[in-house]
Amino acid sequence: MQDRFRGDILANRNNRAILDRWAELQLPDGWLVAGCLFQTVWNLQAGRPAESGIKDYDLFYFDGADLGADAERAAQARCESVLTDLGITVEVVNQARVHLWYETDFGRPYAALGSSRDGIERFLVTGTCVGVRPDATCAPYGLDALYRGELAMNLLVPHRELFEAKAASYRARWPALRIVDPAA
Repeated sequence: MQDRFRGDILANRNNRAILDRWAELQLPDGWLVAGCLFQTVWNLQAGRPAESGIKDYDLFYFDGADLGADAERAAQARCESVLTDLGITVEVVNQARVHLWYETDFGRPYAALGSSRDGIERFLVTGTCVGVRPDATCAPYGLDALYRGELAMNLLVPHRELFEAKAASYRARWPALRIVDPAA
């Protein structure tokens, strides 16, 4: 299944270009994550172009030595510079500092993380907990739910209203997706 996933996400020319330039991004514990990956899979399943409707490309990294916003802005600027010719929006987030702003942005506390993988593990929908880099794939809950189009709330972040809003947004764009009980 990981080989299929890799092949699918590489059908998106922007994902492929980001991974081709990975060393230039200089992101410690870096991962390409989230929508640009699972939305590519859903686009292909729906018969759409791989890049269709993908609003941004998220990059996680982990630098516990510098929790400042200035360091994160510098990483953002460096990645934008490396990827500027792609004409895409790139979002770069230091997972070591998410706990500092999450509650203000989302109204819920968020425990400090120990790695970028910890951040990938905490997306609201378990089937969307995916990340890649040139040498690895991170899918802490596997890839089956992603390919089956199942949207289950992540019990590590049991914020029902945030999950429901996210799931409704996904279903509006990919009607074949369905919400399932995570305990099932």
